[in-house]
Amino acid sequence: MQALRTLKPYRALITGGSGFVGSHLAEALLERGHHVTVIDDLSTGCFDNIQHLVGDPHFRFAIDNVKNEIVLDRLASECDVIFHLAAAVGVQLVVDKPVHTIETNIMGTETVLKVALRYRAKVLIASTSEVYGKSSSVSFDEEDDVVLGPSSRCRWAYAASKMVDEFLALAYHRESGLPVVVFRLFNTVGPRQTGRYGMVIPRLVEQALRGDPLTVYGDGLQTRCFLHVHDAVEAVVRLAECRPALGKVFNVGSTEEISILHLARKILASAGSPGTANSDGSSADDPAWEGRIRMVPYDEAYKPGFEDMIRRVPNISKVHRYTGWQPSKSLDEIIVDVTTHLKENTISLPATL
Repeated sequence: MQALRTLKPYRALITGGSGFVGSHLAEALLERGHHVTVIDDLSTGCFDNIQHLVGDPHFRFAIDNVKNEIVLDRLASECDVIFHLAAAVGVQLVVDKPVHTIETNIMGTETVLKVALRYRAKVLIASTSEVYGKSSSVSFDEEDDVVLGPSSRCRWAYAASKMVDEFLALAYHRESGLPVVVFRLFNTVGPRQTGRYGMVIPRLVEQALRGDPLTVYGDGLQTRCFLHVHDAVEAVVRLAECRPALGKVFNVGSTEEISILHLARKILASAGSPGTANSDGSSADDPAWEGRIRMVPYDEAYKPGFEDMIRRVPNISKVHRYTGWQPSKSLDEIIVDVTTHLKENTISLPATL
């Protein structure tokens, strides 16, 4: 089932639009001729991400929290589609500030849905692969059961809060007919993402460029699939234009699986660090890697009792079936793009590199 591409420009509101994904989405929508308004309190987003858009006559920006219903109501009254991306992001922030995480995610989404219903705006809710928890499925399907850890471990507060967001959004659709689409992002990465809140690729690339040891948490055998932000944005835009997608949940991710230990080796090789010729298959304590990869226990990286997913691989057949979308950029291309961006914007490199 292919997406029905919209020719008529629409008015979009992006919550969290100065963040990593939100700023790329704003660019993509403007390039397609749509009008874009962004609301962001800049708590985790960055104005630099959207500063280059300020002169565009089709772009507006409001600095405020998405939980401010008065401001959000005014903005929603002037839009056709709301892309709700505002949320607490990153494992480190979730562990450090669980109250902020829960309140931001649940209360923010509730406010968005209330004002959207008032004006019958379509809403696309950004969710996360975290909702699958500790599921042992070989690849996560949208209808799979989820397995979360105990509530005594705040690691799972983020997953639980995003699940509530999904339940709430789908309930609004069923009870009130609100046009809603939920998309679960899997490890979205690319230019403008930082390692500030535990995002693994920018963190490792920054360390490699500085010549520091790359810190890999746990045993490094946990696997992930990384999706370029440009591919993620394309999927979200297509879902916004696909009427049959209303009331449904979609995985949006890559299926190129890699262990974090292998990822660290790949980043070292890409950064041109010495001693990386034997990157394929060597163990973490191989002499070729001595001093270049440092294994850090989870309890040291976060807090005692921290739990992590062993695998996180999406089944993306549903989003492909509805919209024709599939990822176009490889992990190697992602690493190059992140490295180039960090070299140009945030990293002061030693003279030897």
